[in-house]
Amino acid sequence: MDIPGRNYDLRDEIKAYWSARAATFDLSPGHEIFSEEERQAWHALMLKHLGAGEGRKALDLASGTGVVSHLIDDLGYKVTGLDWSEAMLERAGGKARTRGRDIRFRIGDAENTMEPDATYDVVVTRHLVWTLVDPAACFREWLRVLKPGGRLLIIDGDFVNAGPGERFVKRMASLLERMGMVKPDAQHAPQELAESHRSILSRVYFSDGARAEAVAALLEAAGFELLAIDTDLKRIHKTQAKNWSYFKALARGMQHRYAICATRPTSVSDRDRKPEPASL
Repeated sequence: MDIPGRNYDLRDEIKAYWSARAATFDLSPGHEIFSEEERQAWHALMLKHLGAGEGRKALDLASGTGVVSHLIDDLGYKVTGLDWSEAMLERAGGKARTRGRDIRFRIGDAENTMEPDATYDVVVTRHLVWTLVDPAACFREWLRVLKPGGRLLIIDGDFVNAGPGERFVKRMASLLERMGMVKPDAQHAPQELAESHRSILSRVYFSDGARAEAVAALLEAAGFELLAIDTDLKRIHKTQAKNWSYFKALARGMQHRYAICATRPTSVSDRDRKPEPASL
């Protein structure tokens, strides 16, 4: 837990970690898009839950280098990308300029976006929720900036708990690597950040793993209406797996990954009330 009065808390550590990851972030499969087939798989998932943009406004939270921002821009949304890492935003802005995209990127905190009430038709996050210190506060903030009837799409996973099959595959891969029978996968994150990652993960809210049902319960407590918990991300995984070794692809395919779609209610009573903090 954070110690009151500290000048450098867990949120600062998370920000520093992702800033350090910025330089190599796009080298990792699962972060940047590595094929047109993968791009189409992501488009299909987003169209399934959000529909075509048609000029509607979208907010990409923890936008990083802008990968998801570009995907929803492809679908016709008017996109704002928000991230608190200047290093990530610098790369996101450069990528958008190179590609000729009209995407607005700005620095900001996902828990306190500083965006006006009821501004966005769509809010999207990918691999953000598992890092949150206070998801209940974040979800209330995201409800606030959505228009009544607007949709939230969370793409995330439990990256802590490995099932028996995944553990077995990882043990086999490690054994074969030590025997020199298979090559280890390329590591794009600097090795010196590994301990920082473990320390951060041990202190975030979902330190025991961000299970879809737990995330959905917090969303409903914040005032969202749950539309879907989609665990069928096989099409995306299949396209990404081509960039990994056989064992890593097999292990990742066994992970609990999901997309959660929820909406801000449209009724007057729900629109006007202020959500109470969730009981955690």
